[in-house]
Amino acid sequence: MNSTKTITSDGTIELTFIIPWNTIQSTYEMVVDDFVKDAELAGFRKGKAPRKMVEDSLNKNTVYEEAIKRLIPKVYADAVEKHNIKPILMPQIELKEAKEQSDWIVLAKTCEKPIVEVGEYKKVIQELKREKENTLILPGKEELKPEDKKATLDEIITKLIQVTKATIPSILIEHEVTHQLSQLVDQTKKLGLTVEQYLASTNRTAESVRQEYAANATRALTLEFTLEVVADKEKITVEDADLAKMLATAKTDAEKKQFEEQKYYLVNMLRRQKTLDFLSTL
Repeated sequence: MNSTKTITSDGTIELTFIIPWNTIQSTYEMVVDDFVKDAELAGFRKGKAPRKMVEDSLNKNTVYEEAIKRLIPKVYADAVEKHNIKPILMPQIELKEAKEQSDWIVLAKTCEKPIVEVGEYKKVIQELKREKENTLILPGKEELKPEDKKATLDEIITKLIQVTKATIPSILIEHEVTHQLSQLVDQTKKLGLTVEQYLASTNRTAESVRQEYAANATRALTLEFTLEVVADKEKITVEDADLAKMLATAKTDAEKKQFEEQKYYLVNMLRRQKTLDFLSTL
């Protein structure tokens, strides 16, 4: 299958596939065959109706949609292997051209892990801590409590991000924004409100919320990838004992099983937390 790769300025990968018409046609025929096996037409037992009658009863667009669904996983996997890509996101698929008797053109968008450059994070965090510890008490002001002279985790994260250079692919940000918007819809439904009613009650618009979510997603993703770089630099790992301790917090067998099924996610989460703990002790 012929495919080409382009990378946009923000790191989004665009894969364009050309699927030959004979491949589309043969897959179309296989889809029709499967419909015939399950067809229930008047006067015939299930799966015994003549193929021509079943095909004439089908919506062509529906058959083509099923055909392309079957083809995409294979052509996408082939393109990923051909172009040596390591995607971190399920692809967005767009059918660019789809005419009978002609090759079809499909566009898939995805991205790899962004390149992250982290500056002198130890230096800026240590400077932040010294500044906090040496905070002067102005005349007439209430004396600071000991905890007020310690750098907060949020302040440490802000300093870390300030010395980080990373371009987060827009497709990855959009993926996170869509997830957050989906959660917003679910939350408003539970409150018995529409999204419009909720936004009106908080004096926000759909566009302002989307911008807010995009900014939050950019910061969160930058932090996530930055912590991975720091963890690699500092050789921070998650030991079996760390994972066992987490699994021990499960309150039920079902919860423990869920933890075990999500080990990869838990390991990443624990590694990020250990990295944040490391930065807090610099």
